Amino acid sequence: MVLPFIKYQATGNDFVMVDNRDKKYSLNENQIVKICDRRLGVGADGLMLIEKHRSADFDLIYYNADGTKSLCGNGSRAAVKMAASLGIIQHKTTFNAYDGLHEAELQANGIVRLKMNDVTEVRKEEDHYFINTGSPHVIQFVNEINNFPVFEEGRKIRYSKAFRPSGTNANFVELQGNNAIYVRTYERGVENETLSCGTGVTAAALAASFKNYHSPVSVKTKGGELGVEFKRTEDQCFTDIYLIGPAEEVFVGVWK
Repeated sequence: MVLPFIKYQATGNDFVMVDNRDKKYSLNENQIVKICDRRLGVGADGLMLIEKHRSADFDLIYYNADGTKSLCGNGSRAAVKMAASLGIIQHKTTFNAYDGLHEAELQANGIVRLKMNDVTEVRKEEDHYFINTGSPHVIQFVNEINNFPVFEEGRKIRYSKAFRPSGTNANFVELQGNNAIYVRTYERGVENETLSCGTGVTAAALAASFKNYHSPVSVKTKGGELGVEFKRTEDQCFTDIYLIGPAEEVFVGVWK
């Protein structure tokens, strides 16, 4: 197989992206794992196919680096940028993803404003929050986040009995001044810390609202800065959620 692709990154989350509107390419789990391998393949946190949709502007098929499917917030922002470069959309779009339809806007400065689906699954536990933003996330507030063992502690949470069989993502959040937070994430499906996680950043910002933070929350990650807007309802759920940040093309290539 000869597979043309474009590499994108969105605050350090990197993706192999394929224009598959003609349904020419069909990838199995083994191929996806090989392509995403950072030593033996292209190297990426995930792989995406942009395909035609019967009613929306496009269908986004997202695979984690291990071949599993999920919603990816940063990946969705990158897909909006690629769809614009392909001429599928201009400034606004409605597209289909793993958890249903999403709206997004490509702003003049290259920032992508992505509307997330409403969040109704929120649980406050003894030492963490659990929030499903299209992907499941544990949010734990910590101090001295730069020295925190994200890989070790994140892996324990990801594979803990409480979240079997599918597991969860683990986010560690430090509250900072001026309505800002710093987030580090162990991502399920990548099985490592990533430079950024869009659904995780969103979940962390929503959890911060229970610490008297308000919309919009500024979010710092290892890969860059994002913003999250939202409204919290009386029953402690969330609507009108937007993940806002940059995404850019890195290079074009062919995988054989």
